[in-house]
Amino acid sequence: MLSRIITSLWGELSREEMKKFGLLSSIFFLLIGSYWLLRTQKNAVFDALVGYQYQPRAKIINLFASVVLVLIYSKLIDILGKKNLLLTLAMFFSGGFMLFAYLLQFSSIGFADPVASPYRLLGWFIYLMTEWIGSLMVGLFWAFVTSTTKAESAKKGYPLILAGAQIGAVIGSYLSFKTEYFGITPLFTVGSISLGLIIPMVFLYLKLVPVEPGMEPKAVDGKKPKTGMLEGLKILATRPYIMGIFAVSTIYEVINTILEFEMNMIAKQTYITKEAFASFNGTYGILVNTLAFLFALLGTSLLIRRFGLRFCLLMFPIMTAGLVVGVYFSPVLGMLLGACMAIKGLSYALNNPTKEMMYIPTSQDVRFKAKGWVDQFGSRSSKGAGSIVSDLFKSSISDLLLYSTVISLGLIGVWVVAAAYVGSRFKVLTDTNQVVE
Repeated sequence: MLSRIITSLWGELSREEMKKFGLLSSIFFLLIGSYWLLRTQKNAVFDALVGYQYQPRAKIINLFASVVLVLIYSKLIDILGKKNLLLTLAMFFSGGFMLFAYLLQFSSIGFADPVASPYRLLGWFIYLMTEWIGSLMVGLFWAFVTSTTKAESAKKGYPLILAGAQIGAVIGSYLSFKTEYFGITPLFTVGSISLGLIIPMVFLYLKLVPVEPGMEPKAVDGKKPKTGMLEGLKILATRPYIMGIFAVSTIYEVINTILEFEMNMIAKQTYITKEAFASFNGTYGILVNTLAFLFALLGTSLLIRRFGLRFCLLMFPIMTAGLVVGVYFSPVLGMLLGACMAIKGLSYALNNPTKEMMYIPTSQDVRFKAKGWVDQFGSRSSKGAGSIVSDLFKSSISDLLLYSTVISLGLIGVWVVAAAYVGSRFKVLTDTNQVVE
């Protein structure tokens, strides 16, 4: 009975697949757990040092910084390779947040100065570095995974990876929920150590699960892929399938960015201290990731295998439209919390695994270069666009609600068209064993 239930939810996983996806799940557990711990702290830290009203501008700055980051990322992929770059970034972020923990607690540029100011650069650096973990390391991790995973195995194994990640996210968010007990700087130290533990876990994976020859799609003509920092942008601009992935992967970020800004501006009026504000964000993280974990455990694999990729891609924007309309008619903290929780939870549990699967019928050149633009610049540009809307109308909540609702529903229309196209194209590519070059 138990085996039948497991098989119906996850599909048949061989012993080797269990080992492979179990290790990948553990790595993602550390990455997402540390990210959500730091992510749920960053708003409170930014508010204490800089002032939360400047948060939309931080996201806009991050948009321009992401252009430079994507150029560097694309070049480093060629120089270091995905494995070494993943290890390098883990070391960089681990060391960076250990330094931040020290500066916040023992320096006058940290919490010792109680006056928030837009000139306090440490707050800006912490906010941006936390954002970069989500864009750089998460995208690179998935690129690392898709390079060694076939489509049929991915349908069964990706939800297992997501389940491990959501457990880490819930634990990280719970630690943030207890900020008033632990304190912010000790939690920064925990996040730094968790990022550092990714390094030995990657080495363990490489030792136990070597990359099998022939797993990666190869160019039909056998030519060596072009290199260069702008190749990813060229691929994105000239392949409709990749442009469709871009739309599916990023549009929801515009909508969620606006809703999260509204939610936190209201929450900040209720949760006065930086510890209480961080605790609220920890509560948000727990709710989001518990929902995503339950959905990944009980629904993601089943929905993908039973209804197909196209259905899952279309379900997310349709549900998002309903939430946007609900917030417009009831713009209270509880409704905003529920809408942000649902959108973010569905993005992790449903949209992320399906969009990663869409890269499977692509060449190595497309995957590692175009994917860098989609995951890093695309996500940042979407958050930047949402932040521009928030910054323009933040002085009037009624204007913000009206214009953001109109803009969001228009974007959802584009999202639905892109999801329908990409889902249909994916089926054709995989059924005919074609590769997007």
